[in-house]
Amino acid sequence: MCGIVGFYGPDDVVHDIVFGLTALQHRGQDAAGIATFNGNFHLHKGNGLVNDVFKPKHVKKLKGNIGIGHVRYTTQGSNDADLAQPFTTSYPFGLAMVHNGNVINFRDAAKRLHEKYHVLPKTSNDLELIMYTFASELRIKDLDHLSVVDIFDAVETTQELVKGAYATITMIAGHGLLAFNDPNGIRPLVLGRRDTPDGPIYAFASESTCFDYLGFEFIKNVGPGQAVFIDKNFQVHYKNPYNLPKAFCVFEHIYFAREDSTIHGRLVARERVRLGKMLGRKVLEAGLEPDMVIDVPSSGYFAASGLAEAIGVPYRRAMVKNNHMGRSFIVSSQAGREDIVKKKLNPIRAFVEGKKIAVVDDSIVRGTTSRRIVRILREAGAKEVYFISSAPPIVSPCIYGIDMAMSTDLIAANHTDEEICQFIGADRVIYQTLEDLQELFSEERGHGGSCFACFSGKYPTGDVSRYLRHIQEERESHRSKKDREEAKTSVSAKAPAATEH
Repeated sequence: MCGIVGFYGPDDVVHDIVFGLTALQHRGQDAAGIATFNGNFHLHKGNGLVNDVFKPKHVKKLKGNIGIGHVRYTTQGSNDADLAQPFTTSYPFGLAMVHNGNVINFRDAAKRLHEKYHVLPKTSNDLELIMYTFASELRIKDLDHLSVVDIFDAVETTQELVKGAYATITMIAGHGLLAFNDPNGIRPLVLGRRDTPDGPIYAFASESTCFDYLGFEFIKNVGPGQAVFIDKNFQVHYKNPYNLPKAFCVFEHIYFAREDSTIHGRLVARERVRLGKMLGRKVLEAGLEPDMVIDVPSSGYFAASGLAEAIGVPYRRAMVKNNHMGRSFIVSSQAGREDIVKKKLNPIRAFVEGKKIAVVDDSIVRGTTSRRIVRILREAGAKEVYFISSAPPIVSPCIYGIDMAMSTDLIAANHTDEEICQFIGADRVIYQTLEDLQELFSEERGHGGSCFACFSGKYPTGDVSRYLRHIQEERESHRSKKDREEAKTSVSAKAPAATEH
């Protein structure tokens, strides 16, 4: 999961890009990058947060009235700065692209690129595969007379060849700004506009919260399989979406998106309150009588408030978050996740001590973070701790861009509720039901279709067993390599120092 933006207007757009990426910082903290164009591409990217990567000297050089940006959250591969986005290619015309998502037929698509178009991707980054597939399809058109139809034809072929979840934004040098989604619309992408005395500025972004900060008017969601192209005369062209069921990632509403974002017409904060209210019935059915409801900051707040309202128990913010620490879920290592939880959350002992606490979190993935939260509440004197999950049990890997791509990583895939409760040290564990979640985000309630694959094992892109085997092989290979390196380091450290003769 990453955050992407793209801007096109009459004047330099770099400041809008920087502020837009800052508003999306919650979507990725590993790396950031910006590309602009004013006759030549100007590119700067690196590891770290937006404010760390872009200093005034970098911003000054990013000239151009068209540009794209990206914040990266690593789900696969390394954190090498070379893998930071955007990526560029010089032919045809010059393209620069960013994306959010995950390609699931990488090997087959890369093989086709090499055999048919003699293109060899330099990295394992999915973006390079999407970009070169699109570029290869574009270059067979009449480039002297390139039309919008030609661009959309290249998009459609790319969507047919590249499987998975992706939202993309592309600069086509000298022609305009293009955005398109995968045929199921799994990842979010929105279009906005801000009028200026010199003309309109158009923007694409992963979330609408960008537009709130920058004063843009929301125009529309980029739909499943849809493409939107803004030409050099600032005319907006649309490619009709695919006639496939929409399968928007429901985990965006549960955890990933910011609470002040509106996704497909539904405010994220309001949906999280509804999730909490639905949990109220399960808490009462379990016979639990907490003295108070608290949240795990900050994604659990609105669900906790909804639960407290539903069961008539006071809500308290009884854990204080250090806002200078990152989001533990999107840290790439388990040790790193636990370290962040330890350092970023501090319970208020006066509220917790001697009380029966219902603590609400967005989900339980691996269980180790939940265990740490229960432990710090116990250490603060909580009498009983009931751990409440806004999400149902996560029993299947996400293959569309969230870092839970192996079943062995998922505690609910391998253990009962009672075993999970014992592992995390809680007095009771309560999950949202899949049925209630599906009802809340059903087509009948105006949502238009969601992806529940991590809760149900039913993937909108069809049979993914082959891809899951590839992920398993890659991760086991990575772990084996890491183990060998650690063993080698350990042996070197224990070896006796050489003796001079």
